[in-house]
Amino acid sequence: MSAPERDALHALGTVVDPELDEPITDLGFVRSLEVDGAAVTVHLRLPTSFCSPNFAYLMASDAKDALTALPWARRVTVELDDHHDSELINRGLAADAGYRGTFAHEAEESLVELRETFRRKAHTAAMERVLTRLLRADRTRTAADLHGVTIGDLPADDATAALLRRRAGIGLGDDPALPVLVDADGTPYPPDEVPLRLRLARSTRISIEGNAHFCRGLLATRYDLEENAS
Repeated sequence: MSAPERDALHALGTVVDPELDEPITDLGFVRSLEVDGAAVTVHLRLPTSFCSPNFAYLMASDAKDALTALPWARRVTVELDDHHDSELINRGLAADAGYRGTFAHEAEESLVELRETFRRKAHTAAMERVLTRLLRADRTRTAADLHGVTIGDLPADDATAALLRRRAGIGLGDDPALPVLVDADGTPYPPDEVPLRLRLARSTRISIEGNAHFCRGLLATRYDLEENAS
């Protein structure tokens, strides 16, 4: 693999599926990548032809933005294959029409609003992961005790790093004194709500992880990938 191809693949690895909160490269959504001088062509694929068009557009648009940001890339083409709205989405991407320009009256919310919705879900799931790890590490700690947990109380591990990235994504800080269990605006929940909020956050995390596993299986089946036989 050439250096430009590695650069392009790394750029695609920064693109996260908006619903599953995982890189599209890890999910197998990058069907092909071709670099010819300063031109980059990428084909994307999804587990089914009827995946939500707004999810599909957001992923494809983010992929084009990530590749366009490469200093040497002069022409970037991103196309979505085998989707019921492939023609519409690909035409909009080619024209840089934007989300509303692509879907016109069907776009009920802006791309910014859509992206924010998924970033908040990702933060909720990341928050639950670190707090659940704390409970498992110290069996004397109860859910109610989590009200006083701050960022400085968290271990320096992958889950904490992921949470800090998700916090930054929705505009929250990383000061060690800041509480961990907060809403999307950074406001701590009242102590008596903590067990309920943790359960709701766990439901969000399980839903995201379950969808990711399900989509991997669908993708492997649809395209007869090796993973399907393992």
